[in-house]
Amino acid sequence: MVSNQKRAVSRQQDFKNKVFTALIFSLTGLLLLVILWIFGQILIRGLGTISWEFLISNPLNSGRAGGIASILQTTAWVLLIAVTVTVPLGLATSLWLSEFKSVRLGAWVSKAIYILAGVPSIVYGLFGNTFFCLYLQLGYSILAGGLTLAAMILPYFIHTCLLGFNLVDNQWRLGAQALGLSKITFIVQILLPQAAPAVAAGLILSIGRATAETAALLFTSGFVDKTPESWLDSGRTLSVHIYDLALNITGGESGAYGTALVLIVLLFMINSLAHQLVVSKRNNRMDGMNG
Repeated sequence: MVSNQKRAVSRQQDFKNKVFTALIFSLTGLLLLVILWIFGQILIRGLGTISWEFLISNPLNSGRAGGIASILQTTAWVLLIAVTVTVPLGLATSLWLSEFKSVRLGAWVSKAIYILAGVPSIVYGLFGNTFFCLYLQLGYSILAGGLTLAAMILPYFIHTCLLGFNLVDNQWRLGAQALGLSKITFIVQILLPQAAPAVAAGLILSIGRATAETAALLFTSGFVDKTPESWLDSGRTLSVHIYDLALNITGGESGAYGTALVLIVLLFMINSLAHQLVVSKRNNRMDGMNG
């Protein structure tokens, strides 16, 4: 009798496991189909627009003709400003949280970083417009857009760097203390090299998020599609260009799909590089443990 009950319970568990597995595979397959459909639509409609001329020529007739050369330049400038500001501030903050913080103040700073990471990008756009464009009188400019993106991606970069620093074996810290090494020497010669792949992956993922950002730039960098001559000029990035062509320009669908395809390829390359860095770090750690 007991044996029959066990077999019945086992069959019920097997059935539940099979149903759950089938549900997981079905939902995963549905998600993949949606992704493939979206990418397929962009690929089919945008591939005919992509050419070398499209990449090296400026937009004409409000983007209905021409290419995206000035758009690519503006995107590069905005990202350069964002990265230049984010890296020193992010590294300094994450190092302080990892190595120097007081417990109470560090907890408050960590909570603030988590909150900022969840703030919608449109809020960062409003902040950038009020502070950078109006208060600092930068106007609608590439500089204002880059600084706004820096404020937006800074929490992500800090969090990723902090995870990388916390994953460094504490034996390195104890060994540095035993040898009488200063904090600066430990950070420069031991901590940063050990956490370098995580820092690089965090930076690349932050760049990927900034590259696809639209809302934060609508209120800061502007819509001008001409080649910028300085960082105080207005300009549009790839995502803003797609937004404008798709919603505001009649007959701009072809250019929007072509630009979207370029953006997707860039994001794919950025995320692949970040994934490669993480895998490389994990493999190196496993090799070190096996050795």
